[in-house]
Amino acid sequence: MKSSTPKSSLLKSVVGAALLAAASISVHAQELKIGYVNSDRVLREATLAKAAQAKLETEFSKRQKEGDDAATRLKAAADKLDKDAPTLSEAERNRRQRELVDQDRELQRKRREFQEDLNQRKNEELASVVERANKVIKQIYESEKYDLILQEAVFAGTRVDITDKVIKALNAQGTK
Repeated sequence: MKSSTPKSSLLKSVVGAALLAAASISVHAQELKIGYVNSDRVLREATLAKAAQAKLETEFSKRQKEGDDAATRLKAAADKLDKDAPTLSEAERNRRQRELVDQDRELQRKRREFQEDLNQRKNEELASVVERANKVIKQIYESEKYDLILQEAVFAGTRVDITDKVIKALNAQGTK
């Protein structure tokens, strides 16, 4: 019996290796279905993203104009002070300079608030678009039986780029 044990061990090893090789070949023979989505293009070209941008422009255009007008008035007041400075008393010149500094400080505060509000709204709108895009990508993933869909890649060939498909599907949904 001792002589059959090495043979049976050898036979088990050979059979095991053959099964392992067959399984490996089977896995390698299967094609992986991989897709790539250019997120930047989706956020630039999808109708939903363009609508979000237009909404933000409409929402913030009045405040932008008010800020621009205030900056123009401040510049005009500073120019007037520079022109009038030689004829003003020192007390009047100092008073007007303090007013300009206060107005400038107020303008800078309003610009910061405007920028913070705009950034917050952009992030909200962007998150909504990204959420909808991710749902579309998941639908494509499931319906077309992808193994992997990437959104970031150093290089991606046109064969795996499904960005146009995602944009078309998003546009088909409309701005529901």
